[in-house]
Order: sequence, then structure tokens, then C-alpha cells
Amino acid sequence: MRRFSTPTVFNGWEQVSRIDRRTVVNKQDVRDFMPQFGAIAGYAVTLEVQPSNPDHLRNTPDAPQRYREYLESMPGPKIVVIKDADSPNVIGTYFGEVNASLHRALGCVGLITDGGVRDVNEMASIGFKALAARLCVGHAYAWPVRWGHEVEVFGLKIASGQLIHADQHGFMIIPEEDQKKVFDATLFMDGNECTSVIEATQILAGRSMSETRAALVEAERRFGAAALETFGKKGEWSA
Repeated sequence: MRRFSTPTVFNGWEQVSRIDRRTVVNKQDVRDFMPQFGAIAGYAVTLEVQPSNPDHLRNTPDAPQRYREYLESMPGPKIVVIKDADSPNVIGTYFGEVNASLHRALGCVGLITDGGVRDVNEMASIGFKALAARLCVGHAYAWPVRWGHEVEVFGLKIASGQLIHADQHGFMIIPEEDQKKVFDATLFMDGNECTSVIEATQILAGRSMSETRAALVEAERRFGAAALETFGKKGEWSA
């Protein structure tokens, strides 16, 4: 799945799913701090932090160990989804070079948080991708508060164990019932675009406007017909 961008995966997924297309993607803007890595895919491990509250350190000294036990129990590859209880007033972050290294050792490929991140150069050097709301200087009193529960980040609710695909465009959940079909559907739709509409636009230089219009209409017809024949649905370029 990492071969494809997240928009490309979405194009394939929507052909095989009956789920409302509006319900599986982030609704608020998120920043990818390592776009050069391309896409990541993995199963969600969820965590909540509240860096503004020092009481968590005093009241739950064993929380990091218990959180790691949960983390170790989950199948990989994993993406850490972190709800910052302070967001949007972010003052500290749980994630920097040390926690990225620890999570990578435990099978995580990246993180998504509506809070902040720091040490992004060091995180990039170990191949750990971060999608976040902003950068932070310090960690304040960041500490595991809750984990393994449903969290909402960037307007999307994510449960522990759900499959996520993410890149510089944002992220999406791939529902369990669609997972066996989504790779083949993505591969087909990507090829379908390249051999119809995109191919037509690349060979139209110097053509008259009427010839260009006719060629594009025909390309769109072929695109839609291929999608309809394969999935019983018309593709996005179909009339």
C-alpha cells in the first residue's frame, strides 16, 4: 500500500466500499513533517496525553510501562495516533527523538497527532514519519494518560487497531470489510487514469480545441466504462 499516495488509495477504496466517503478522512488540516518519505500504512495504536498537567507524572508513575505493554501487544506495522488533550493550545509534546526511537523499535512507522512534535531532523534520520499540528520546543509534562481507546484527531475518530494510510495530503481509515479488495482496486484505478484521461492530455499538444475536446470526452468515456465494467460503479471522471 505504501506504493501509492493516500489520494490514490482513496480512489481505489471508494470503488469497493459502501461506506460514506466523507467519514474516513481527516476533516481538518494536518502537516506532514517528512513528505519526502511518501506514504505510510499501519494499524492504529492510540494514546492520549495532556502536557499541561503535571499531576499525571505524580499520580501514575507506572503509566509509561503499562502503555508500552499495550503497544507491544498490538500487531504491526503500527501508526501512533495521539490525542493531545490541550489541543489547540499545544504547549508540549510527548514525541521527539527518544520516543520516536522507542516506538520504532516496537514496530511503529510513524505518528499522527493533533498536538506537536519536536526533533524532526532526528526523527527523519531514523525513518520515523510525523503528521502533526505544529512543532514544539519542550515536552512540558507530557505523560501517557489513556491508551487503547477511541480518539478524535483532525475531525476523524480512530479506534485502536484500525488500518490507516497517510501521506502529505492527510490520512484515511481503511475499514476492515474493504481491506482485502483495496489494493487491487487502487492498482486498477491508478492504471485506469494513466491509460485514459492522463494519457490523452499528454498527446494533445498542437491539436485544435475541437480535437482536444473530442479526445478528452472519449478518454473520460473509456475511464468510466472501465470502472463500470470492473466495479459496477462509474469512476470520478464519468458523466
